[in-house]
Amino acid sequence: MGNSTGSTVDDLQAVEMHLWYKKFMTECPSGQLTLHEFKQFFGLRGLDSEADAYIEQMFRTFDMNKDGYIDFMEYVAALSLVMRGKMEHKLRWYFKLYDVDGNGCIDRHELLNIIKAIRAINGNENQETSAEDFTNRVFDRIDINGDGELSLEEFVAGARTDEDFMEVMMKSLDLTHIVAMIHNRRHSV
Repeated sequence: MGNSTGSTVDDLQAVEMHLWYKKFMTECPSGQLTLHEFKQFFGLRGLDSEADAYIEQMFRTFDMNKDGYIDFMEYVAALSLVMRGKMEHKLRWYFKLYDVDGNGCIDRHELLNIIKAIRAINGNENQETSAEDFTNRVFDRIDINGDGELSLEEFVAGARTDEDFMEVMMKSLDLTHIVAMIHNRRHSV
């Protein structure tokens, strides 16, 4: 009976992978997604400058070999991590995404811009707590050594203990609409 379940799971994953591949190749016949195509692919056009910068940073993070394109394997690796990855791996990936200048720390300005971009993309800019206040609260809670920067260790530990911050991170890469789009196009591809 266990083999039957394992086989079904494998079959589902194979079907899902095939759908992702068809979607990717339909939208990007060259097999390489540029930044412009990435924005179009995920319906992320016409954003303000902060949100646009966040999307560009996300693209650079997905582009693991740094060749200026996202190929199918990079696409699958990123989607798989975001949708199914272990929390530790996700948190490390979020850290890399949020560390815009790549110096190994996230400063207040980087986090503030990310929070503003996430709110703009998700259409919830009018929150009870301003992006500035939220950023200050995150730093007050998880910047353990008080140096004004979040190290990877502080970031991971803080995300695990601060539910509000964890919720914002989860929303920053909510790909539910993308998965729905892939499934909805299954019959049209």
